[in-house]
Amino acid sequence: MTRIPLEVCVDTLEGAWTAAENGADRIELCAALSEGGLTPSQGFMVAAARLPVPVYAMIRPRSGNFEYSDLEKALMLRDIHAAENAGLAGIVIGAVDSQHNLDRDFLATSLDSTRLPATLHRAIDTARDYEKAIEDAITLGFERVLTSGQASKAERGLSLLQQAVNVAAGRISIMAGSGVTAANASQILKRSGVQELHASCSSVKPLPEPQDLETRLGFVSEAGIKDTDGNIVQALRHAMDQFTEAAA
Repeated sequence: MTRIPLEVCVDTLEGAWTAAENGADRIELCAALSEGGLTPSQGFMVAAARLPVPVYAMIRPRSGNFEYSDLEKALMLRDIHAAENAGLAGIVIGAVDSQHNLDRDFLATSLDSTRLPATLHRAIDTARDYEKAIEDAITLGFERVLTSGQASKAERGLSLLQQAVNVAAGRISIMAGSGVTAANASQILKRSGVQELHASCSSVKPLPEPQDLETRLGFVSEAGIKDTDGNIVQALRHAMDQFTEAAA
């Protein structure tokens, strides 16, 4: 059995290097993971292109739902070009229409506008018809689908994740994400059959001075700052490798 890819989502350059140096096979580059991940800045993209693993840029102009206005769609197309010009390896994008079907016209335009491969993100978890959305993703030419099986956490969506794998039938990669850890990775892989895993692998780093100015002004949480943790990346990578060895 071949190595199962691990994608780690990050929103700092330090976090990206930490993930790459501790076992991540691919980076999902974001701003504001606290908002579910938004489009990173052009400077961030350029700097991340130097990483030793493939980097895919999140294309998401705002937090909230995945139905976008024409102005937002135009911005997203410009951001796709920025990711390509920065030298990144791919993009992560998704959009739905008012009926919660994939916005096929916009997504087709997006993918046709670039040579970069694309991941369909968890907008699919809001789709009214999950199986049809998988088929649409295949038709549109996506490389993979990131999904939790329409559940709050991937380990709660195992049935639909398995269904996605069956529908895909090897035509597109299904990557499970949301709440993936070293503790549940084996269960998710075994029961769903997904081909890849996605995780933030982050921890909260306590502040040396909890009552400093930034905390009092509300810029920084009193709990500390959340960022990629190399030990957590290593632990998840090890759990995935153990699963692979046991399944061989």
